[in-house]
This record gives sequence, C-alpha cells and structure tokens, in this order.
Amino acid sequence: VVVAIVSVQVGSSVAKDLFEHAAPVAVSWLRLVSAAVILGVVARPRVRGRAASEWVWVIAYGLAMALMNVSFYLAIERIPIGMSVTLEFLGPLGVAVAGSRRARDLLWVALAAAGVALLGFTPGDLDPIGVALALTAGALWAGYILLAGPTGRRWSGVTGVTVACWTGALALTPAVLWLGVLPGAEPVVWAQGFAIGLLASVVPYGLEMVALRSILPSVFGILMSLEPAAAALAALVMLGEELRVVEVAAMACVIVASIGVVRSRPPVPDAGNLGA
Repeated sequence: VVVAIVSVQVGSSVAKDLFEHAAPVAVSWLRLVSAAVILGVVARPRVRGRAASEWVWVIAYGLAMALMNVSFYLAIERIPIGMSVTLEFLGPLGVAVAGSRRARDLLWVALAAAGVALLGFTPGDLDPIGVALALTAGALWAGYILLAGPTGRRWSGVTGVTVACWTGALALTPAVLWLGVLPGAEPVVWAQGFAIGLLASVVPYGLEMVALRSILPSVFGILMSLEPAAAALAALVMLGEELRVVEVAAMACVIVASIGVVRSRPPVPDAGNLGA
C-alpha cells in the first residue's frame, strides 16, 4: 500500500512537471490513454453478452475518473500538490462519515473542517480557483468511490478499471481536440505521459488489489490517510514545492481526522476501496 501511495504521488509530480510541455487536460488524457492500453493488455475485459446496467455503471465510473483527473491536474497547476491532495481528500472523508449518527465521527469532520479553515490564514494568496478545483476533484473522488463498488461487482478483477480508462479517454478526446491541446509528435511528452499512466494508475491499482487480499480494510484506510503527506513530500523532493507552517497544520488536521474516522468504523471482514 505504501509503494502504491508513493507511486501515485510521484506520478502527480511527474504530471505537474509535464505541464510545461502539455496542458493539464492533455496530460489527463495521456494518463488515461496509456493506462487503458496497458490494462487492455494485462486485464482484457469480456465485453460480449453484457447487460445494459453493467455498461451504465462502468461508464459512469469512467466519467467520474476522467473528470476527477482533469479537476485535480487543473488544481495542481495553480496550487501546491500537497494542498490539492489535502483538499481532495475531503471527498473520501465525506463518504466515510456519510450517514453516520455517531457524535465521534462528527468531531472528526469538525477537525477536518478546522484544517480547511486554517488555509484562510495562509500568508500570501492561495489561488481560490485552484482551491475550488481541488474541492471539485474531492467531490468527484467521492462519486468515484461510490461507483467503484457496483462496478467491481459487475466486472471481475480490474477489468472494470480497464473499461473505465477507455471510457474516460474517449470522453476527453473531443475536449482535447476542441481546445487544440492534443500532444504533438514529441517522444518525450508521450513517454512521460506513459510513465504517468503507469505510476498513477496501473501500478497502484495492481498493488492495492494484492494488498487488500492480505490486510484488513481498516489498516488499508489508515495507510491511505497518509496520501496528503506523501503528496507533499514527493512534490518537495521532485519539484521543490514547500508548504508553510499553516498549510502543514491544515494537512495534519485532515490526516488525523481521516485516521480517526477509519479507526471508529465497525469492523468489515472483506471490503475495501481502491484509492484514486
């Protein structure tokens, strides 16, 4: 799980580095196309004889994935990756406490909200559009999580992810063409896009699926709560992005709240959600 987390966040830093040569929407498209090609080889789905409801779920899942990726990449173009992931993580946190009637869970939500409120005291300007895009990515991540279960029950293994990646890539293609941001014939751009798809999608999906066969979902959830910190560390090492004290405190609030919510859940014997 830790390797999967590191892989995703290194992929995010590689993606931001690529923004100098390709627009965020184009980078999102490259990620989905490369992941779709790789997964199409290693996890080929059965497409014949499928019910309409199976296609509805996987297409909705793919669209949520594509829009989440675009929103997140547009966000990290404007604000640090660590802050983007912290704000985005409010989506999974919201899913975790949705419908809960326990006062303790509401306290964790309040802690996460306090962390976000701290960002208002950040010295300098924190781009409001970037913040809004990161929160949008979080809402889409929540939808992605809710769609993952029904999709996984209808499509075996990671074949649903394969179809979702193809769906997302096809859905983004008209936007890429209309905006005129289709990557040119530069091999470096395509190679870097391929690396992003491998690091941010293929490797983590595979590792998380293996891990979930061996560890409790509660342990998985706690480890996934470290995503914002991993994102900030990867961005610091690879891009030189530094976070101020207030931003680190906000991140800590969200991480602690996430761990608290996971630890307070009733035990579930054999369930779990793949990270986005």
